[in-house]
Amino acid sequence: MESVFEIIAEPNRRAILGLLVSSQQSVGEIERQLRMTQPTVSKHLRVLREAGFVESTVDAQRRLYRLKPEPFREVDAWLARFRRFWSAHLDALERHLDRMEQSTPTQRKTRRRRGGPNRECDRGETK
Repeated sequence: MESVFEIIAEPNRRAILGLLVSSQQSVGEIERQLRMTQPTVSKHLRVLREAGFVESTVDAQRRLYRLKPEPFREVDAWLARFRRFWSAHLDALERHLDRMEQSTPTQRKTRRRRGGPNRECDRGETK
């Protein structure tokens, strides 16, 4: 059995999951949107279904696939510690930028453009 991460590492499966985020889709709709062949889509949907990422229901002549949240909780739990890491770094960056903004407001107002007010003269143009 593949791990959750091995399953979502495959680009075609991620693309299928990306489509299913917004709504349930039939195999035919997935084929058209991702420009994949029916056997390719079916193969990836089988892997996703067996891993618990998607489930299907029958609607007349077609089978509709939709996401199941459980496997994504495992991914979310794994990512949680990295969110804390990035959150701390982003908070530090925000504090740093706030300090810079508070210490240099007059410098921004008095800074001149390179070339000064008569930039046209620098290019050989006359007034």
